[in-house]
Amino acid sequence: MAGEKPSVELCKGVNGLDKVVLRDALGSSAEVYLFGGHVTSWRTDHREELLFVSNKAIFKPPKAIRGGIPICFPQFSSHGNLEQHGFARNKFWSIDSDPPPFPSDSSSKTFVDLILKPTDDDFKIWPHRFLSFSQQFLLLVCHFVSCFLFFFFCFLIMLDSFLLQVASTCVNKYLIFYYSYEFRLRVALGLGGDLMLTSRIRNTNADGKPFSFTFAYHTYFSVSDISEVRVEGLETLDYLDNLKERERFTEQGDAITFESGVDKIYLSTPTKIAIIDHEKKRTFVLRKDGLPDAVVWNPWDRKAKAMPDFGDDEYKHMLCVEAAAIEKPITLKPGEEWKGRLELSAVPSSYCSGQLDPRKVLQG
Repeated sequence: MAGEKPSVELCKGVNGLDKVVLRDALGSSAEVYLFGGHVTSWRTDHREELLFVSNKAIFKPPKAIRGGIPICFPQFSSHGNLEQHGFARNKFWSIDSDPPPFPSDSSSKTFVDLILKPTDDDFKIWPHRFLSFSQQFLLLVCHFVSCFLFFFFCFLIMLDSFLLQVASTCVNKYLIFYYSYEFRLRVALGLGGDLMLTSRIRNTNADGKPFSFTFAYHTYFSVSDISEVRVEGLETLDYLDNLKERERFTEQGDAITFESGVDKIYLSTPTKIAIIDHEKKRTFVLRKDGLPDAVVWNPWDRKAKAMPDFGDDEYKHMLCVEAAAIEKPITLKPGEEWKGRLELSAVPSSYCSGQLDPRKVLQG
């Protein structure tokens, strides 16, 4: 309610999972689960929920939560060797009580900083790992011993081969691999109840090797009826159609409306996109930075019935429009940092009457 003091509270959520509840002075709120660094709620000062979370969502790790804003990292969808949408949404994050200076253009005091720290299991599923100095030194010693034995004791060639095999096994089995990234996330409530997410990913490799990743804020918006929704700002753009083996097409000049399932990756998109809900007389304005692509997804009836954590008819009341970096993976050299920012606003539909005026929304 209006007049409340801004607050950040750590408490228990579904199934006893830790979550952080943000509340601003005007009554807007957001909830973030530490499991997945996952925003599951964003409410207006009138307590109206703006994000969709399935009634069948499974709040039981390691299963990702269906709805809200899952974070897809270091892989979007199934386009790679990792599990669907990577592992960030399936990991437990920690509250970062003493983060480094966080660049932001907002004066919001209602925020939480999270950090995703590598676990011992991460190197098994993501190949961006490296040997520590001691491990490299051990391999170098083994190499010189091998050369010495080869040149001066030819009859020990068989033993030489065995020695190398044993050394390699020891390095991989008993010595620690140090993971190569640092992922920091700030979730904040801005003026007017805007929701802001800022991700910072840094390459912390010590061996000089870069790594690449794809990324998306997989945002599920709550809508009145998918047939009453249109998306503006993506007209005439090229897109990859995931329902047609990622074949490339060009969008028509009209706003995007929905009569069947959709799974498209729009390329080189503007920094602002509008999602207009005619029945609720509400427009979501999505602003993004560092995220050139945008995904539009709705499973429709057949796929909805095939998902155990999604209601058969819930597709009618949700739409995913996701700020993303997919077509051209982000590559970071050691010490480099990437930042991807998403800002969501909900405004009355009078803000967009008739055809959307780009000067008022998409550029304003």
